[in-house]
Amino acid sequence: AMRLMSTVTLTLFYAIICCSVTEIASNGSSPNIIIMLMDDMGWGDLGVFGQPSKETPNLDAMAAQGMLFPNFYTANPLCSPSRAALLTGRLPVRNGFYTTNAHARNAYTPQEIVGGISKDEILIPQMLKKKGYVSKIVGKWHLGHRPQYLPLEKGFDEWFGAPDCHFGPYNSSTRPNIPVYNNSEMIGRYYEEFEIDKKTGESNLTQMYLLEGLDFIVRQTEAQRPFFLYWAADATHAPVYASKRFLGRSQRGRYGDAVMELDYSVGQILSLLQSQGIKNNTFVFFTSDNGAALISCPNEGGSNGPFLCGKETTFEGGMREPAIAWWPGHIKGGTVNYQLANVMDLFTTSLALAGIKPPDDRALDGLDLTPVLLNRSHGLQSRPIFYYRGNELMAVRLGQHKAHYWTWSNSWEEFNHGIDFCPGQEVPGVTTHDQKEHTLQPIIFHLGRDPGEKYPISVLTKEYQDVLSRISPVVEQHKKTLVPGVPQLNMCDRAVMNWAPEGCEKLGKCLKGPKSEPWKCDWPH
Repeated sequence: AMRLMSTVTLTLFYAIICCSVTEIASNGSSPNIIIMLMDDMGWGDLGVFGQPSKETPNLDAMAAQGMLFPNFYTANPLCSPSRAALLTGRLPVRNGFYTTNAHARNAYTPQEIVGGISKDEILIPQMLKKKGYVSKIVGKWHLGHRPQYLPLEKGFDEWFGAPDCHFGPYNSSTRPNIPVYNNSEMIGRYYEEFEIDKKTGESNLTQMYLLEGLDFIVRQTEAQRPFFLYWAADATHAPVYASKRFLGRSQRGRYGDAVMELDYSVGQILSLLQSQGIKNNTFVFFTSDNGAALISCPNEGGSNGPFLCGKETTFEGGMREPAIAWWPGHIKGGTVNYQLANVMDLFTTSLALAGIKPPDDRALDGLDLTPVLLNRSHGLQSRPIFYYRGNELMAVRLGQHKAHYWTWSNSWEEFNHGIDFCPGQEVPGVTTHDQKEHTLQPIIFHLGRDPGEKYPISVLTKEYQDVLSRISPVVEQHKKTLVPGVPQLNMCDRAVMNWAPEGCEKLGKCLKGPKSEPWKCDWPH
């Protein structure tokens, strides 16, 4: 890390001297693209959205200089499927990041998962190669940890980070600690070479991720190559961590400390773009993978603002995300745009910015947001938001209205074991612990008047009938034309865990795994 720090410092100094040259050289070319994807950060965690502890001065400034999207959604209320959707521009039910083991279950990629992102899926970095982009992922991948699924097999040129969540520590005999990779080889494991002190919450991982991002930007700018940086830091996912200088600084304990450090990192990245003279040629988008994990509250979970429930659910708190677009000289500063948008739009929008036609051999769910971002469109594009949980379409939003076709928070069994996705927010008939179908008479809310989904519109009103007549054909059309992908998240096997990742021999870190005994993964939520 020290070597990296000195490289960055030197190159920053060099960059300031020649930054005006860089700006001239880069004008008119395809812009650099940076997508910052947070982990379990909620809509209500940003000062600009009203968080009272005001831990995000840099993100608030980014919003003041850019465009804020209050109606921005993820594609699934859980980490892996939402990341797969972002990078492919397709719903998880199309790209295979779902399970058919049980109805409406959230599935992801723990280290016993056999599957991963299908070889048939095309990811953003693979498309950007057509225009000579160099791509790097920093942080959490989560689209499969077996060799054929790793980022360098899917179009990324560089990677520093881990394939899975930073759960642990494990005792190596029943379950290995998660490896940290530099490109295609592991360079250590969480809780071993890469420490996370679960007692104090101290870890330097966010600082490492920041330095990796800064170093990449400087190298590509010097080489005058367009770049794509996917910065996927995960400090706000339990177990939450922050480095020593941020621990104890926030009003909200450890979670707020982690938010402060991520906010600081965003500020550092934006400052670097400025000092490198490339801010006018770099499109930056900030968002999160799903709603805040209320099950980790109050010590290690965030805020979903006025919205109902959180991560794992298809209520607003599980799927509405903080979102800011920033591109000085192109996006008018201080704008708030109410366009309904989602993470899959980042696929289509990134390609449009790079001047690349999207693939025409598959259904894409992402819209090109450039008309909205660059203020070319008058009015908002009408489009639905689909709320999926596993293989089930739970709800649909169109305009200000949202119709629930299924409701479920989690099972009575899980709830009785203390797992509560909606603490203090039970809404009778809405946050149900049994899977309840409402297909014949969906529960409809007006999210402008009732963002917390507490007051269903009476079925006897004209408003209800009007909304139903507009949403029903959208749902029918979607279901009629949907061709589900082959589910990738059905099978588990302890033999495929991270026992001996590439590079373990050099470090003497290879472990012997058990023999293969596959089973159907159990997804309780």
